[in-house]
Amino acid sequence: MFSILILSCFIGYLAVWQVTPLLHAPLMSVTNAISGIVILGALDLLAEATIPPHSLILLLAAVFFSSVNIFGGFYISGRMLKMFKPKDKKHD
Repeated sequence: MFSILILSCFIGYLAVWQVTPLLHAPLMSVTNAISGIVILGALDLLAEATIPPHSLILLLAAVFFSSVNIFGGFYISGRMLKMFKPKDKKHD
């Protein structure tokens, strides 16, 4: 499992850094979807009765960091959408 983790980190790094700035919003949507899958997988594994302590720590870290990614993505998306709203004009 550790080798899969290292390989996925390497592939993820290469995939993200070669994306043009125009595609950052779709990429953020994809990473939010992947983080949702990570959370579901971690919660599924947490439901098992016997989990070694080191695995429990890694699962909780996966849930935490995936949650940060998802909520950060929603926050940034909200800020981006606010940029396109018309500003209120004050009457003289």
